[in-house]
Amino acid sequence: MTTWAIVPVKPLSRAKSRLARVLSNSERQGLSREFLEHTLATLAQVHQIQRTLVISRDTEALTIARERGAHTVTESGAPELNLALTRATQVAAAFGARGVLVIPTDLPLLTAADVEQLLLLGDDEPVAVIAPDRHGNGTNALLVRPPQMFKYAFGPGSCQKHLERARAAGARALVCRLPGTGLDVDEPDDLRLYQETVINHSGG
Repeated sequence: MTTWAIVPVKPLSRAKSRLARVLSNSERQGLSREFLEHTLATLAQVHQIQRTLVISRDTEALTIARERGAHTVTESGAPELNLALTRATQVAAAFGARGVLVIPTDLPLLTAADVEQLLLLGDDEPVAVIAPDRHGNGTNALLVRPPQMFKYAFGPGSCQKHLERARAAGARALVCRLPGTGLDVDEPDDLRLYQETVINHSGG
């Protein structure tokens, strides 16, 4: 059963603007680049993922993706996440994907085991598996099998919206809370929690 991972990437030069209070522009770019490379490396470890597709309008991000063996789609038109994901999903489905896993790049604690658990839960279609953020509000990972069952609703309150849309489409809708998918680094508090977690894991 062919599964593609879809990774949307904002322009690295403008990413993580909400961290401007605590990081310089070059530091934010470096962090975004580090998170992208971590995401691609993690997905490459999961043999159940047949292809990784990165969609972005950022040439550096697309170059990094290709160097790591990912397929790429250049985002065009209005810079809107759900539109970009819809286009990427259409590409994946056209090339035979029977499931798509949407993974953002701001999950620095994501592991291959987390991804494998999401895929295991979503083995029988029709199904949608939603990994919420640590507040239970947003969607930090979304597995949809088969693709294009419902419109994406990423943004505030997306966890509940994705649950409702999956059920309306007649699919099983599952919520999966995992260690590596709960923390997305957008705000200074998220960055502090990530840094504390890294220090604790390293024994520092």
